[in-house]
Amino acid sequence: VLSEITALLRGEGGRLADPLPLRDFVAQARLGVPREEHERYFAGLLGDVSEPTAPFGLLDVRGDGTDAERAQVAVGQDLARRLRERARAAGVSPATLFHLVAARVLGVAAGREDVVFGTVLMGRMQAGAGADRIPGPFINTLPVRVDTGAVGVGDAVAAMQAQLAALLAHEHAPLVLAQRASGVAAPAPLFTSTLNYRHSRSQVEGESLGRESGAGLAGIRVLFSRDRTNYPLTVAVDDTGNGFGFTVDAVGPVDPAQVCALLLTAAASLVAAAEDDPATPLRAVGVLGAAERQQVLAQWNDTAVAVPAVTVAGLFGMQAARVPDVVAVADGNVVVTYGELDGRAGRLAGYLAGLGVGTETVVAVVLERSAELVMAVLAVAKAGAAYLPVDPGYPPQRIAFMLADARAGLVVCTSGAAEVLPASALMPVVMLDDPVVAAGVAACPLAGPGGDRAVVLRPEHAAYVIYTSGSTGVPKGVVVSQRSLVNYLLFARDAYAGAGGVSVLHSAVSADLTVTALLVPLVCGGQVRVAGLGDDVLGAAAGGVLVKVTPSHLPMLAGGRRLRWAWGDLVVGGEQLTGQVLAGCRQVLPGLRVTNEYGPTEATVGCVAFAVEPGEQVAGGPVPVGRPVANMRAYVLDDRLGPVPAGVAGELYVAGVQLARGYLGRAGLTGERFVACPFGAGGERMYRTGDLARWTAGGVLVFAGRADDQVKIRGYRVEPGEVEAVLAGCPGVARAAVVVREDIPGDMRLVGYLVASGGAADGEGADLAGAARVFAAGRLPGYMLPAAVVVVNELPLTP
Repeated sequence: VLSEITALLRGEGGRLADPLPLRDFVAQARLGVPREEHERYFAGLLGDVSEPTAPFGLLDVRGDGTDAERAQVAVGQDLARRLRERARAAGVSPATLFHLVAARVLGVAAGREDVVFGTVLMGRMQAGAGADRIPGPFINTLPVRVDTGAVGVGDAVAAMQAQLAALLAHEHAPLVLAQRASGVAAPAPLFTSTLNYRHSRSQVEGESLGRESGAGLAGIRVLFSRDRTNYPLTVAVDDTGNGFGFTVDAVGPVDPAQVCALLLTAAASLVAAAEDDPATPLRAVGVLGAAERQQVLAQWNDTAVAVPAVTVAGLFGMQAARVPDVVAVADGNVVVTYGELDGRAGRLAGYLAGLGVGTETVVAVVLERSAELVMAVLAVAKAGAAYLPVDPGYPPQRIAFMLADARAGLVVCTSGAAEVLPASALMPVVMLDDPVVAAGVAACPLAGPGGDRAVVLRPEHAAYVIYTSGSTGVPKGVVVSQRSLVNYLLFARDAYAGAGGVSVLHSAVSADLTVTALLVPLVCGGQVRVAGLGDDVLGAAAGGVLVKVTPSHLPMLAGGRRLRWAWGDLVVGGEQLTGQVLAGCRQVLPGLRVTNEYGPTEATVGCVAFAVEPGEQVAGGPVPVGRPVANMRAYVLDDRLGPVPAGVAGELYVAGVQLARGYLGRAGLTGERFVACPFGAGGERMYRTGDLARWTAGGVLVFAGRADDQVKIRGYRVEPGEVEAVLAGCPGVARAAVVVREDIPGDMRLVGYLVASGGAADGEGADLAGAARVFAAGRLPGYMLPAAVVVVNELPLTP
């Protein structure tokens, strides 16, 4: 077109050949390769592809490109020279190498090694004679597929060249035909990113990159140009003959400048691998530059602070000495000051020590929420032992398992709670309401922790043991050290100003959710108030408040119209928090700062946090989980423990002071989940959470789902496999499956599906379902019971 304009301007239009109509090209395309041949080719290439390649999680291919941002970068002269040299040495075009570069980056961004993306074809290579003189839309976009895993760089180059050459024979095939030949079911897209390798006469600099700067016509300049696509991520490589440049268009939240940086790093790494050892696996080609690697591994994990060498009992003792007359615990009409609580807990600690309790002893505390429970937990801490919280409402079978598995050395309870203890229990039982016990406790001196015995308690000694659901059908006890618990308490003390006011102990202490409500205020001089979420007594707090809840609790808070909290901290954990749920609660409690606190039991209550100040707006989707707390680090890694770029989902690992010691008596499982940390000092561990997350560009973590089947129901972590194992043990049940349903948004519920032994006759299904629920209720805590049990003829074999 430009050459014809030039000829016309020069008065040389008469020498131009007659124009060829576009219909000639259309006929050539339609009468060329038969449709059946196109179908065979793409079925062979894509038939076993079952899910889209969606870099950065982008799946919408129905946009118009108006919201895309653009970034451009030039390839350095030295790297450009090496790229051309490698291409010549391999007997391929530079386009082949750039397709591998793009494949590697898109694979990392999509979290997969089998990568499919679109490549833009000129459309004129097989269009017949004179195709270069037909104005009109010839270009086509068709998929290419690249294995970016174990295949060597040299072999990958050869395979890419062969695929691009074969694709030329199909350059006029309809894209929809190729998509239908794959195993990706509509309306899901086969790919959501494209590569356009184009030859440009422009210089690779500034806004002229990829443009016809001036078009070579005297007196004519380009004022404006714009190209758009429906794909959310497009990469263009401009080949100027001497150099190369990248142009990236991406929709939010993807940063096109970041993608440019990844492409540059991948190009340099690919060339280096081809030069040094062509057998290097393509998966070893790096995409993270030194600056971004430093950012995700070190800069966003710069959380080190000094922690004093102090125990949990020591932290409480400081407050008892500072404010002895301040109320520490309020339970209805029962009010206990710090001085009184310190004395009662100290005497009980001495009594326990006289029974042989000391460091590394596990003491089961089987008490309802009460002032006595708070006192008992502190007494165990003063004795230097580890407390094991046991909800008296648990089924007797589960209580028996926990006591036996933890090898509890002693049980603290009341005479009422003692009725749920197994008859076979051999450990001593201290019933606080037994007159003999009460007299013995009262007679104990207050000289130091553990009565008149000196307790040498080190940071690595156990502070508590809490049981979580197990994937094999067996619960597992997590052992948390004094060092880990102290680090969390000091973080929370500094982060939650409301802890110095009134903290609400509203749930059973069998989950570590209540560590915040029970222990944090006691190291701040605050008050632990035993109450329900809607109790009017909460509104009487003169100062701030601290309430730790799960998202499932928030509707109860929002329904508490009598609450009159002026300020404080609402800490949410245990489940994913959404902006919609948060907004509903803040309509009732607008003055509270809300902190989304993330942390598996194995990382001590909360190891990552995100605070939302009063009046601060939050989007309607998931609320970020935030940044690592003091002395903790978070890593988002791929399946080979390599860091992934910001914006890319990977498995979340946490490391630092708050990591638990491991699982009690289960060395194999501990070694499986607590793995060596490749980014820390020698011997350091990190915990594999099983959660997926991604970093934002600002260094904030966002939860992105689960890497396994584990789920959280109302703040409790549940392995459906454990529930399945119990249901399958019910007489008359042949097979069982448990899934999570969300029929009401935000309301996660377990549903069990059963197959009866020998088949169930009509009308017997309801009886078996009811029997299975009763059977499970005797063996599982309430939060693990399925909301519904359904008897089916058979379980499906596919998702």
